[in-house]
Amino acid sequence: MNVPSVAIPDRHTLLEAMRRASRAPSVHNTQPWRWVFDGDVLHLYADTDRLLTAADPLGRQLIISCGAMLHHVRTAFGARGWHTDTLRLPTPAEPSHLAEIRFRPWDSPPAGLISRAAAMTERHTDRLPMDPPEDWEALLPHLRMLTSPHYVELDALADDLRPRLAAATEQATALRHHDMMYQAEIGWWAGHSGSPEGIPPTALLSDAEAAQVSVGRRFPSAPHSTRRTDTEDRARVVVLSTEFDSPADWLHTGEALSAVLLECTVAGQSTCALTHITELPTGRHLLTSLTHPTYKPQLMIRIGKAPADEPWQSTPRRPLSDFFTTR
Repeated sequence: MNVPSVAIPDRHTLLEAMRRASRAPSVHNTQPWRWVFDGDVLHLYADTDRLLTAADPLGRQLIISCGAMLHHVRTAFGARGWHTDTLRLPTPAEPSHLAEIRFRPWDSPPAGLISRAAAMTERHTDRLPMDPPEDWEALLPHLRMLTSPHYVELDALADDLRPRLAAATEQATALRHHDMMYQAEIGWWAGHSGSPEGIPPTALLSDAEAAQVSVGRRFPSAPHSTRRTDTEDRARVVVLSTEFDSPADWLHTGEALSAVLLECTVAGQSTCALTHITELPTGRHLLTSLTHPTYKPQLMIRIGKAPADEPWQSTPRRPLSDFFTTR
């Protein structure tokens, strides 16, 4: 008796979708994921060798990063006509096994999904000062609608809270200043040219530029430049929070993050995900007091408008063969 074959994408579709999805954001561009396709099922694993042991000892940001890649992968396949049935954390005895994806043909993926897939090559982190986002009152409820299926709350912070966020940024910077493990770690991942991972010098700010942005992580300084010197940072800040604080919540946070960043790109807005405040208990307590008293803040996102004609360079990505295998 013939057993019906399982519908799966062809090799070209598989490789192209994975290559596009590799543009997913990750903390310090560590790209801490590993994918295995066994012929029927696509498996996502956390690459714990890329854990930031000083900034992220519990692996929360690592799993959030993997969640962003998971959403990018599902979006990329969806735009190519493949529905992805996803089982998260399928192997309790193997915590690094984060998800399994099975495929079904999808005749009519929604237009919004196709637009977000197309935006993957344009989305990038913008650490410079931004103008206020356009059509914010229309965009904000749409972003909340996209995070809701992932059990993630999105709260927009009022502009008058910026001084408190700036103070939390300064506190985080001061607490990290003499943390030699943290300084060595961030120095390893930021400011190197010619590497397929980490944050290149072109994506960092000079001291003069960093002084214009009151809410952001302090990275090693780039060579002196003064981009957007006439722009006061007016980006809106949103917080993504979850009811609990487990690996499942972190994975969902990454998926929601991906959806928000891509939708903002579709809407012509620039974004910068921020985790420096949520790495420290005092910072998380502050954000809890500003959002939901019983929820766990996972990260913040700056959303604003950048000059339309300003050039930008995409950050590097590892070749597909480094993180994707078939068997």
